[in-house]
Amino acid sequence: MNKSFNRREFIKQGGAAALSLAFLPAMAKKVAPSDKLRIAHIGLGGMGNNHLKWFAGLPEVDIVALCDLDQDHLNSTMKTLQALRPAGNAQGYGDFRQILDRKDIDAITCATPDHWHAQIATLAFQAGKDVYGEKPLSYDIKEGQTMLKNLKRHKRIFQMGTQIHATDNYHRVVEIIRSGAIGNVHTVRLWKTGLPPELGPAVIQAPPPTLDWDMWLGPAPYVDYTPQRCHFTYRYFIDYSGGVFADFWSHIADVVFWSIEPKGLKSISARGEASKGIDDAPLWLDVDYEFDGLNMYWTHVPPDVPGAAKRGIGAYFEGDKGTLICDYNTREITVNGQTVTDIPEVPITLVRSPGHQQNFVDSVKSRTQPESNLEYARKMVLPMHLGLISYRLNRKLNWNSKKEKFIDDKEANTYLHREYRKKWDLL
Repeated sequence: MNKSFNRREFIKQGGAAALSLAFLPAMAKKVAPSDKLRIAHIGLGGMGNNHLKWFAGLPEVDIVALCDLDQDHLNSTMKTLQALRPAGNAQGYGDFRQILDRKDIDAITCATPDHWHAQIATLAFQAGKDVYGEKPLSYDIKEGQTMLKNLKRHKRIFQMGTQIHATDNYHRVVEIIRSGAIGNVHTVRLWKTGLPPELGPAVIQAPPPTLDWDMWLGPAPYVDYTPQRCHFTYRYFIDYSGGVFADFWSHIADVVFWSIEPKGLKSISARGEASKGIDDAPLWLDVDYEFDGLNMYWTHVPPDVPGAAKRGIGAYFEGDKGTLICDYNTREITVNGQTVTDIPEVPITLVRSPGHQQNFVDSVKSRTQPESNLEYARKMVLPMHLGLISYRLNRKLNWNSKKEKFIDDKEANTYLHREYRKKWDLL
């Protein structure tokens, strides 16, 4: 249970069934060039390459540009694209602003490190482009507010890359919870097991000649280059992300916010343990949330409830008539002492997803927001940011959900937004 967390292995195993929905094969249908969506991919690491493969499988999409500030990533991904679409003629860039300047690009996908997500998406909205952006949406609260404001102003489409949202299992959980089968939900328990990897000692060195380190840091504070801060393991540094907690919150909190739409957040109380290495995101984190009529708990180990121990990630809903436990691919409902995997009497009321990326493409064409739209995603991600602030300040915080500010706590409110490095404040 306490083994070092390996996210690559998770994608291969735990998330495989859910992610497979995103790899829907390109149908035999032919699409006229005038009907194709012209997409550019920004950020070409592991998830960025998944974006590439997913969208390359959709016949309505032309991939016309790739961008990464690591030349090695760009060259490698360009070869992958050429193998997937030999007839394509996508151009490569080292600066995403060159892509946003192109008038012929309809939409972008963004799989950069977390601290770049919001600025790139906001600038894309301003440039008249729609966005498929990776979770956890933004680096802080104000960034999410800025994104939503610009999306509405420029009438753009946004889909957050919570691929598991597209699964039949999540849709069915939502239907069952909303039906009232387990009654009024008063308590939710969320968890994700696993610790971050041990990163070893920091060795300050010159960045690789193929990497634009200053731009990689972008709005974050300047520090000298160490390999651990860059690429995949960036997520274990507070300057760029929030560790395992920030990485997985959106995956499992999604089904809760979709099912019961928690409202009126009142307080946040986090406790955790500092990393033992050079990284500074928490080694583990537990957070208690109080909403109007609802208590929500996040833990780094499974809660002491039936069925949790066998799940490395999960959500446990406690209602006044019964309970429901789920992870990405399974669910169990217990009512009156009987445990079942489904309740056939609960009707199917939600339209099933055609695939997360197809949902985005369809939404861009119809100009209607997709399932994991920005307004929804921002509300769902907000408590994650607040949990990290409570951890960093080491105290319980009281929250005004209407004003989106902490109550009588000037210090905590300074954490709602980090000032960008002047050179990389592009908004």
